[in-house]
Amino acid sequence: MSTDPLSDALAVADARSVLSGGFTAGGRWAIRLRGRDKLKVNVLARGSCLLITEGGAAPVVLSEGDVVVSDGRRSYVLCSEPGLVPVGPEEVAVDPCTGMGTLGGGAEVVCVSGHIDVSRDGGDLLRRALPELIHVRSGTAEAPVLRWLTDRLIAEAAGGRAGSAFSSDHLAQLMFVEVLRACLGEAEGLPPGWLRALADERLAPALRLLHADPAHPWQLEELARAAAMSRTTFAVRFREAAGVPPLTYLQNWRMSLAARALREDSTPVAALARSVGYTSESAFSNAFKRTVGLAPRRYRETVRD
Repeated sequence: MSTDPLSDALAVADARSVLSGGFTAGGRWAIRLRGRDKLKVNVLARGSCLLITEGGAAPVVLSEGDVVVSDGRRSYVLCSEPGLVPVGPEEVAVDPCTGMGTLGGGAEVVCVSGHIDVSRDGGDLLRRALPELIHVRSGTAEAPVLRWLTDRLIAEAAGGRAGSAFSSDHLAQLMFVEVLRACLGEAEGLPPGWLRALADERLAPALRLLHADPAHPWQLEELARAAAMSRTTFAVRFREAAGVPPLTYLQNWRMSLAARALREDSTPVAALARSVGYTSESAFSNAFKRTVGLAPRRYRETVRD
């Protein structure tokens, strides 16, 4: 692994980001959206609108250049004004060439939509680290890059050039990275998890050590020393940020690495156990079953069916 925990987590979660369509809208309009087992992404490329979540919270004003990522657990409405009855995506006529639908009358608003598929690891690694709704405003440091990526995605969808699907997929991946970077700049809005811990500059050195060498038998003293803290201060601060103690985080990370290997290759379980720091295959298998709910071999069979 590398010393870049953000890249590591994205690779291990095997997140697939795709911005595949969207809609233009004008006049009075409303649409209800939900990611279900995916993270839902909306990029407001033109105009402004309201975002209304379930539960009666005040509407959120979205401006041109804003990006919204929902964790998919609850639906939300994008609309021109409150009080309108929203349509569902299945009720919107979509241009098969561009993937864009039309709502209301006119084209004052252009919204590019898509999803981030996190289903291969159950979504836990990313979902637990993200808030229910991420709103990256057009004035953030990442906004110019996000705007350029959005423009390129729209151009790829409209141009129909050779390789557009491949290009669009990679542009969408880069967009998600920029969204996560924006989250790192607003750590107070993040739930306890690896992303919030990474945003803490005092904890980041220890986190990088864990990711760089997960098989090492790390001790609390070593990690606290890397963070230039006492053991107690480090342990308390790490738990507050990550939601779990440092060595529990290490075990969970090892199991995430192991799950990815079981999904993607045929490495023998004994060799896999050694690669994530276990000298005993039985100890690894017991730890994996406690964390994932299935023994390693059963997990491999299940995900490959």
